[in-house]
Parts: sequence; structure tokens; C-alpha cells
Amino acid sequence: MTFLNPAVLFGLIAASIPILIHLLILRKLKKIQFSTLIFLKELQKNKIRKIKIKQWLLLALRIGIIIFLVTAFARPTLEGLSIAGTASTAKTTAVFILDDTFSMEVVDAKGSYLNQTKSILLELIEQLQEGDDAALVLVSNISKNELKTTNNLASLKQELKDIHSSQVSGSLHNAVVKAARLLGESKNFNKELYVLSDYQKSRLIDETAFPDLSEYLEPKVKLYSFRFGEKNVFNLGIDKLEINTRIFEKDKTINVSAFVTNYSNQLVDNLVVSLFLNKDRSAQKSISINPGETKEVILESIIKETGYIEVFVEIEDDEILDDNKRYSNIFVPETQEVLIISNNAVDSRFIEMAIKAGDSENKIKIDRKTGGQINSVDPSKYDAIIIFSYKDVKNHERIFSYLNEGGRVLLIPSADADLPDFQKMCSYYNVPQPRQYINNLSSPAAFNTVDYEHPLFKDIFENKEKRKIESPDIYNYFQIFTEGKGKNIISLLDNSSFLSEYSYGKGSILLLSSAPVLSHSNFPIKSIFVPVMFKTVFYLGAKERNNENIIAGDDLVLNAVKYPLKQVRVIKPDKIEEIINLNENMERNFFKYSNTNLTGNYSFYSGDRLNEFIPVNTNPNESKAEYLTAGEFENYLEEIKFKGKHITLPVNENPIALIQQARYGTELWKIFLMIALLLAITEMTIARSSKKDLVEVEQT
Repeated sequence: MTFLNPAVLFGLIAASIPILIHLLILRKLKKIQFSTLIFLKELQKNKIRKIKIKQWLLLALRIGIIIFLVTAFARPTLEGLSIAGTASTAKTTAVFILDDTFSMEVVDAKGSYLNQTKSILLELIEQLQEGDDAALVLVSNISKNELKTTNNLASLKQELKDIHSSQVSGSLHNAVVKAARLLGESKNFNKELYVLSDYQKSRLIDETAFPDLSEYLEPKVKLYSFRFGEKNVFNLGIDKLEINTRIFEKDKTINVSAFVTNYSNQLVDNLVVSLFLNKDRSAQKSISINPGETKEVILESIIKETGYIEVFVEIEDDEILDDNKRYSNIFVPETQEVLIISNNAVDSRFIEMAIKAGDSENKIKIDRKTGGQINSVDPSKYDAIIIFSYKDVKNHERIFSYLNEGGRVLLIPSADADLPDFQKMCSYYNVPQPRQYINNLSSPAAFNTVDYEHPLFKDIFENKEKRKIESPDIYNYFQIFTEGKGKNIISLLDNSSFLSEYSYGKGSILLLSSAPVLSHSNFPIKSIFVPVMFKTVFYLGAKERNNENIIAGDDLVLNAVKYPLKQVRVIKPDKIEEIINLNENMERNFFKYSNTNLTGNYSFYSGDRLNEFIPVNTNPNESKAEYLTAGEFENYLEEIKFKGKHITLPVNENPIALIQQARYGTELWKIFLMIALLLAITEMTIARSSKKDLVEVEQT
């Protein structure tokens, strides 16, 4: 026998009260006047003997009343036994862990794993009785609500029926932690944990450290596990999609790499991999791929539109569908807004001429500002920013924010810059400072190496085998070395940098070491100058891409500065629209968006302006068809200090009988309360009779 409220048993101390009262009554002397008649003495002796017996019986009854009453409130329970005629059983708290991740889409002879788990759970909920409570914990964790147990079983069944496979790949371990805490909060004696999953190894064993859950998963907890995933699954997945092209222009080529993995144990021939731009199939390629192999597939197409363009790669259907697509996007500007900051128009003259020469369709607009106006500039309005150095550098905070958010800036010395001025400018932008100013008209410097794989040069040459740039004569330049902080794009014969690139926040800075004027070099009149400057404008406008690895279920943290209005309109991949009120969600000029439960591209609008287009993809770990063995799961239970009883139930048999055999049985509190009431009635009857006898004795 087990007690559900054992603390109440301290009340048994009260059983000593009738004993103490009885002893005190025995010690109290009482004078009784007797008749001198001899025959009345014998009658009195019999009466007194009868009274003493009743008093001892009353003592026993009173002690019994207290014992049975206290024990009833302690809720005694018999394990594994049901007594006929009793009305109540020990109350149960059942927590169901349902693996709703998309690997449960696999179909066998009985249907999909997910539908099988839902059928089993509906049957288990049907077995719960009035007063029991339950909770449903999803492995995907797509529900943002606080998890609680409920005794509204009808609502729980409806919630279960509405569940579909999720593209969010949660952790089975995290689901166990949440379920354990729910059980720890329960006051019911019967605590049951059900796990229905395919037990993917990558979502449990990969954990490096496990918490001690023994406080919640105590010895009386029973864990029932239903194991799916016995089938050899035929599945391939796209693990990664990379955009190799860095500068995007209409009617130019886009080059992407899709990394496809064969997670099955069979060779796959002629798998078709397709590239889509804005839902139009633009390219495809057939591949053969061995079991366990990951293959890079390079696809190319022509960009036919401007603006944000959805890019995704797709493979043919297999047994798990959600990992057959991978999303990204690009932005192709219809026009380019270029900001040039310079105190002298001569500095930027050749660059402006080069941009206009390359802009045959007049799609590039140039705005000029002086250094003194930089504090009033809104950099987010521009696709490219070119800054010429000047004295008294200050108030560039907006440019720094622009760089931190992924923007790029071209930094150039002005024609009249001296060494201290340009050193100050370089220090201000945290790039290497020039060591000296070289002025050598008689022996000009020349190019040494050119990084032809850099986006500025990658698509300039038609014949990649004959790529060569005729070096200009460079008379005046600042000697700059990357010092391990950046990379050379063009280096000079003294190994210093003519053009180099450095990271700044999420963006980067291009640094030119010589002013683009004829007094410093003949670079502005070389044939390579126009295409390089024109490409530079587009390269500056192609913001650094940092969002290809966002996984479904991740939070997106966005910069509120980009959204001047108080509301942000979000359009999800399923075209459902949401509104975010920035006043309620902002924290330090950032706001969080958490409803990334679908894969695809999410559009974020400020008014009618599309500010950001962010791709969300599946977790590649969900595609791995590797499952925990029974022994590995037992080892996991040992790691989390599970103290209860683990029972593995076959999915192809009716589990209800096995669960009912293991479940705790009858609560006896009603029986004990009934006995206490019967004893109380008996005590009152005997006490009344005993009192009558005492009166008769006193009168004799």
C-alpha cells in the first residue's frame, strides 16, 4: 500500500489523545454510596465489570476513528489491484511526446508514421478517466504557448487531430526535459510519460551534456516508448545552397551550387536537380549519387528580372519531401543609387565618367555630397558609397552603421591628401594605415598580382584562359600592406596593395591606394578602368549575404532602423500576412520575429516598401536516416538520471492492456472514511449505553 498524501499521516499522533483522556479518568477517585444490602453488592460488581469493558471498547473505537480518518486523508492506494465495487482509481498525469517533425512523413504498410502515432495517442487519451490530466509536447516545439497539463481531454484530442508534420526540426531531448518538468509539477500519484518517435540519432545523441532530471523522473514515473523507424528509408536531401555569383545584373548569369546528399543505402541514377528563379524552372542537371555521398551540383541561368528574386533548387520526390527544396534569394537593382562624398569634384571626375560610360541604359544615378554634409546623409537610400579622404574626419556614425548592416564602401585618397590625412582616415575606418607616400615619376610602380577570382574581375573576361590586365603607370601612391587584416585584389611590385578589401561588421571596405587622377597614374585612361569601376558600383551594391543558414524555427533578429514606420508587415511563404508593432517588440533598436515554422522566403515590408527578403530552410540533420538503438536510448535515460520504469511497447499490437496492467490501482480513501464513520456510529451507541449504566450504578 502506498499513500498519495503521506504528510497527513503525522495526524496519527492524535490517536494518543483518547488514551491520555482514558488514563486521566482512571486516576480520578469517586465516592459512591452503597446500600448495606448484601445482594445489591453482587449486582453492582457485575455492572462495574460491564462498564469497564465498554470503556475499553470505547477507547479502541475512538483510536480507530482517528486512525482511519487520518489514513483516509492520506489517500492509501493499492498498486496493480482493482477491488470490485470501488468507485475511484488513483489519478493519472499522462504527458505525451509526439514527434511531429517531417522525418515522420515516412509511409509504411499502415500509413505514415505521424498518422500512426496520432491514432495511438487518441486511443491512449480515451483510456484516461475523469479527474486525470494530460499534456501534449511536440518535438518540433512550434507552439509558443506555455505548456500545461489539462483535464479537458476533449480539447486535447482536437488539438491532436489538428497536428500535421512540421518543417521545424526540434530536439527530442528538449521535449523530454519539458515533459519531465510537467510531471514534476503534478500532484497525482500516477505519472506516465509516453514517447512516440522515430528516434533519430542526430537529434538526441549529438547533445554534448545532459541535465539531471531525477528530481522530476522519480521512481514512480513510468515511461512508455513506441518506436517507429524500422524501415530502410529512401531519402535524398539538399543540405546547402550557395550563390556563387556576387554581382547581380539583369541579363547576366547567376551561378549556384547545390549540395545533394544520398541518405539511403542504394545508388541513385539520373536524379534531376532543377534551379528555379521566381518559380520558373531555369536550369536542370541529372546526376548519379552513391549511398552516403554528398555531391555538389553547379547550375547556371540568366537573370531576367530585377528586384528581389526567389532562388531555389529542387530534386525529385522521395520518401521524405520537405528536404527536397532549398531556398535563397538575390536582389537585382533596377537602378543604382550611388553616393560620392568628396570635397573636390576633380577627385571623382574620372570615376563618374567611367560609371556613365558603362551605364548604357542610364540606370545609375549619382548623388554628390561634401564631407561636411555626411552627417545629414541617410546611407540606406544608396546602393553604393564612394568616399574620398579629406581633413577633419568626423561624424561618420551613419556610415559605420551602414557597414555593420552589410553595406560596402570604397575608400579613396583625394588628390591633395598627404600622409597624415590619409593615415587618419584609414585609422578612422579601422583599415591598415599607409606606411609612406611614394612619389616616383621617373620609375612608376606597376601591378604585380591580380585576383581574377574576385567578383570585380570574374565576369569581365570572355576567355578565362587568357585573362591579363595591362598595368597602368602609377606615379604617386600610399604604400599600404594588408597586415593580415584583409586581402589583396591588386598588388604592386613592392607587394603593397593597390586595391584591397577588409571586413567591417557584416559589410566590407574596398581601399584604393592611389587617387584616380592623371597626376597620380594613367589608370583612368586604361581600358580596364571603365569595366572595373562599373563592376565596383554593382559590387558595392550587392550587400553581404548572411542569411542562407537560417533554419525553420529560428528567431530572426532585424534592425528596426530600416523600418521608419511603427508597423512591419510580414508575408510568410504560404502568403499569410502578419503585422508586427515595433513599439511592443523592440529591444535596443532591434526586433524579433519568431514565426519561422515554414520553409521559403519571408518578406518584410515597411509600408509598401520591401525592406528584406529572408530565406528559411530545413535542418539537414532531419534528413539523416540513422536511428537510436534500444541500448542507446537506455544509455540516454541513464544520462538524464531517469529513476522510473521504462517499458517499450510494440506499435503493431494493442498497447492498452499492457499499460493498464502497469498502471497503479485502487485508492482506498473512501473505504477508510466509511470505516471511520461506522466506528463513529458504533462509538456513539456504546457511549450512550455506557452512560446509562453509570447512572444506574450511582443510583444503587
